[in-house]
Amino acid sequence: MQIDIFSDPICPWCYIGKRRLERALAARSDLRPEIRWRAFQLNPAMPEDGMDRNSYLSAKFGSAAEAQRLYGQISQVGMTEGINFRFNDIAVTPNTINAHRLIRHAAQAGRQDTVVEALFRGYFLEGRNIGDNGILVDIATESGMEPEPTRLYLESADDAALIREEDMRGRQMGIEGVPYYIVNRGYALSGAHEPEAFYSLFDMVNEQSREAAASD
Repeated sequence: MQIDIFSDPICPWCYIGKRRLERALAARSDLRPEIRWRAFQLNPAMPEDGMDRNSYLSAKFGSAAEAQRLYGQISQVGMTEGINFRFNDIAVTPNTINAHRLIRHAAQAGRQDTVVEALFRGYFLEGRNIGDNGILVDIATESGMEPEPTRLYLESADDAALIREEDMRGRQMGIEGVPYYIVNRGYALSGAHEPEAFYSLFDMVNEQSREAAASD
């Protein structure tokens, strides 16, 4: 089974969705899916150096009070998944293209999921600026990757065009928000659903596999 996840490491619902998918897979321990994280930028026009968090929230939500209300609701949901969001510790809303590049680079080292988790944790729990290459190298190193090759990779333009193409491909597929899951390239689920929502997808894929095996 293959699960492609379109996500952005500054998307709180993507972090919640990751936890819920993990719970769904834990309940179906017979499954051994290949999970591939795909790039989707919530803010593709974000300046390279990011934006002051308060300015970003005011522009996005109209007021700090409205932002506090919405993020308060997300925090409550996060707590049910063991995520203690610390939104007030975030000083910068970053451009995430280099974070996505790091995720892609980590796949080659077999560390993709570890890096995705570390990016979520770094941004949402520790207030780290994951648009800063130095921070990204630290996160990669903490995730078991070699620092110097990672630094050289991030300083290059490698895979930047591929990340933008992947983001655009997702939009052309009709993806407007994340997380967005595609199972075996044929079944899709949009949003941070409870684990039960995944079970029907898993069952359909298993039934398809049984039918294919029977027809051979």
